[in-house]
Amino acid sequence: GRFLTGLRDRTILGIKASDGRVIVPPREYDPDTAEELSEFVEVGQEGEIVSWAWVKQPRETHPSDVPFAWAMITLDGADVPMIHCVAADNESDLATGARVKAVWAEETTGFITDIRCFELV
Repeated sequence: GRFLTGLRDRTILGIKASDGRVIVPPREYDPDTAEELSEFVEVGQEGEIVSWAWVKQPRETHPSDVPFAWAMITLDGADVPMIHCVAADNESDLATGARVKAVWAEETTGFITDIRCFELV
C-alpha cells in the first residue's frame, strides 16, 4: 500500500521495527516480535552497497539487457538493506561500500520497478 504509493510519488518509505530499526521495504509485522508495525518513515534515495553479485549475461526476465549487478543496498536512514539492480559499465566499477542513488522510471505506477535501477554516485 503506502510503500508502493510512495514509489509512484518517487518517495521511498521504510517502517520502524519495535527495536527502532528502519526496514525497507516495509514489513507488516516485526520480524523479531511479530508485533504489528505502523510507523512509516521516509528514507533517502541514496545509500551504500552492502553486498553485490555481477550478472555478466542477463536473462530475458532480468531488468536489464546489458550486464548489471544485483545488490543489497542500505539506503540513508534505513538499517536493513533492500535488494535492487545497480547499473554500472563494468564489474570493476563496483565495490562493497560504494555509494549509489535511485534512478526513477520515466513513468511511475506504484510498483518496485518505479525505481528503474540504482547507479553509482
